[in-house]
Amino acid sequence: MDLETGFHHVKESWRTVLTLAYQSLGVVYVLKADDNGEGGTFALYSLLCRHARVNSLPNCQLADEELSEYKKDGGVNGLSPKSNLGSRLKSSLEKHRVLQRFLLVLALIGTCMVIGDGILTPALSVFSAVSGLELSMSKEHHKYVEVPVTCVILICLFALQHYGTHRVGYLFAPVILIWLLCISSIGLYNIIYWNPHVYRALSPYYMYKFLKKTQQGGWLSLGGILLCITGSEAMFADLGHFSQLSIKIAFTSLVYPSLILAYMGQAAYLSRHHNIESDYQIGFYVSVPEKLRWPVLVIAILAAVVGSQAIITGTFSIIKQCSSLGCFPKVKIVHTSSKIHGQIYIPEINWLLMVLCLAVTVGFRDTRRMGNASGLAVITVMLVTTCLMSLVIVLCWQKSVFLAICFVFFFGTIEALYFTASLVKFLEGAWVPIALSFIFLIVMCVWHYGTLKKYEFDVQNKVSVNWLLTLGPDLGIVRVRGIGLLHTELVSGIPAIFSHFVTNFPAFHQVLVFLCIKSVPVPHVRPEERFLVGHIGPRECRLYRCIVRYGYRDVHKDDIEFEKDLVCSIAEFVRSENSSPNYVKVDRETDNDDKMKVVGACSTHLDGIQMSEDDSDNIEEASPSELKEIQSPTIKPQKRVRFIVPESPKIESESMEELRELTEAREAGVAYILGHTCLRAKQGSSLIKKLVIDFGYEFLRKNSRTSTLALTVPHVSTLEVGMVYHV
Repeated sequence: MDLETGFHHVKESWRTVLTLAYQSLGVVYVLKADDNGEGGTFALYSLLCRHARVNSLPNCQLADEELSEYKKDGGVNGLSPKSNLGSRLKSSLEKHRVLQRFLLVLALIGTCMVIGDGILTPALSVFSAVSGLELSMSKEHHKYVEVPVTCVILICLFALQHYGTHRVGYLFAPVILIWLLCISSIGLYNIIYWNPHVYRALSPYYMYKFLKKTQQGGWLSLGGILLCITGSEAMFADLGHFSQLSIKIAFTSLVYPSLILAYMGQAAYLSRHHNIESDYQIGFYVSVPEKLRWPVLVIAILAAVVGSQAIITGTFSIIKQCSSLGCFPKVKIVHTSSKIHGQIYIPEINWLLMVLCLAVTVGFRDTRRMGNASGLAVITVMLVTTCLMSLVIVLCWQKSVFLAICFVFFFGTIEALYFTASLVKFLEGAWVPIALSFIFLIVMCVWHYGTLKKYEFDVQNKVSVNWLLTLGPDLGIVRVRGIGLLHTELVSGIPAIFSHFVTNFPAFHQVLVFLCIKSVPVPHVRPEERFLVGHIGPRECRLYRCIVRYGYRDVHKDDIEFEKDLVCSIAEFVRSENSSPNYVKVDRETDNDDKMKVVGACSTHLDGIQMSEDDSDNIEEASPSELKEIQSPTIKPQKRVRFIVPESPKIESESMEELRELTEAREAGVAYILGHTCLRAKQGSSLIKKLVIDFGYEFLRKNSRTSTLALTVPHVSTLEVGMVYHV
């Protein structure tokens, strides 16, 4: 599949939209507050980071703000908030680190609650559906069947996840379609048969009347009906898997009307049957006509699997965002669709969710306590989303602060009622999402803190370019054939890991590239804006800096394609350096040695330089063309590399010589120099810092995935340099 150009089309055909709408039924079911098509709590945080400089990523650059996705919705270079209060709010956020950290923690709390919901919702959905068996068998048999059947279904559900959202969506979409038609038909039957006047309950007046009459009892009962709106937070997090229009079509035309009819039907039945036997836990099955209970039970179990799929999908999405933005340990990301961007599968998280779901099911064995736990998780996510939305209104949409306050007051008041009603049930199951979220929050904060400290050490201990230029034959330093790619998190300067390497091994390659692969707070980076390339020191030193930028939704290429794109981008930089010296301002304090150019991937500059590689045993003469070949004079190389450059504009002799050296180095091979760093708290650090760095961060580092680059490069071309960082 074409990883660079095959995803993310702005204009979608109606066939694509309707297909996604159909698939979205299989993942269940506002939307305007998206991050260029991506939803979820962390997507809102990313959107805020672009409109106010509150980004938690340490290696952000001024050049990143020139990305098309950055500028699409205004970004930090766009209009300032219209009101004075809005401008003061923005400046306060940018000025005070405490406010920035509070905003990050708020986003992380919402994220952790989504993960907690991803554990509770599958357990609750499947368990409540299986509980319908209580009407079809004796109580003695039922208690021995309920938990094992639920566990088997959950194991099967998580085992299917590696097939991907699009396949699971197609598999389950017919089920949810049948389920929605089933419950709406039964609801309509109950309305007509038991109480046709129940439609009046749609009026908000009865909600007010209910709360006024029942007072504290009514307020406490709100925590028990939160499950009616469970899934809306997953729908927002799943936005990147589908599209706004497809979700709107599926939700407004089918999902919402079906749910309204189903709840009205149950209300109509209950209005005529106040004295239901207390032994029955699930009121829905009581309202189903007796002859239809078994078919409905089967469909309900399958539909519960669909509801579970929604939050599992959303959990994958939001963890991918957190990992890309440095707030979650590295995990394996599997992209399961070559057509729809954002459909992913994370094996480690999938199996962790499964184990915790089974633990919750076996531990609770009660839908009431599971409901209390799930309800608190859902309403907390909604509260966090409302708070972040108020900032989006002011900072991103440039609306008045008064409008944001009205938004928070209206929605926040409703959500606060539900939140407090759920919180009072802390001992009745609501403690579970709090405990789970607290654990995940500690993991995220420890990882983020360790990542920042590691980067700060790199910045404080980097060496100057002048030090590198003084290295030469007089000091015993030799240059060996080939290209050396030194991976670093730094976007400027020479990393300490390189000075450590040269001190112990006095040699480096004839072409040395300081490679930084980083994430930026946008969903996607266009292929034509992927690379930032520049010289380090005089061009005859053949030292380059290359910054490769990915959005938090982008796919990282494998090593073969990545190597080709990287070398080709450097060659294109060399070719166009004199003909079009349009350098970008990398940082606010950019010096002359740090000027860089934006260079796209090979596929984006077809009128520029191209690279051709052949095995030495299968080299054919190229046919005459308007393009000119630059090839290495090396005799009998293992691989023949040719740069094919256009005749116009004419390349200077100095650039031609540089391209020849690059060709020769590419033929000699590419070596990857990776840092293997170990963090230790420096002497005099507090006990808490020692626990966080020496035990917490190091434990996570050892048990998480290494960088994407380290996973894809061949082992024979890899050289790891170990170093201890005292932070």
